[in-house]
Amino acid sequence: QVQLVESGGGLVQAGGSLRLSCVASGSIFSSSGMGWYRQAPGKQRELVAAITTDDSKTYVTAVKGRFTISRDNAKNTVYLQMNSLKPEDTGVYYCKPFSSGSWGQGTQVTVSS
Repeated sequence: QVQLVESGGGLVQAGGSLRLSCVASGSIFSSSGMGWYRQAPGKQRELVAAITTDDSKTYVTAVKGRFTISRDNAKNTVYLQMNSLKPEDTGVYYCKPFSSGSWGQGTQVTVSS
């Protein structure tokens, strides 16, 4: 079973930036697409960015042009660069391989207005 450790969250003012990291254990990483999800207070978890094994990237409309997902297979790590943050980006951010049902503990992102 894959283990996932997210980090990089924090409190930032609107307009600021954060870079999230997610390290995955095991050999699944290089053979699986990866997604970043967020769960805002009182809302369901949603996929905000995804990257395939050949680096094809997709984003939910709300974050297009502001967030960038990337991966480093040598480090078993997926990143989420978040720029021009808005209060509505607040939530707990999780990463997950598409080929696994495992979740990490998430990292809290809070954007103040």
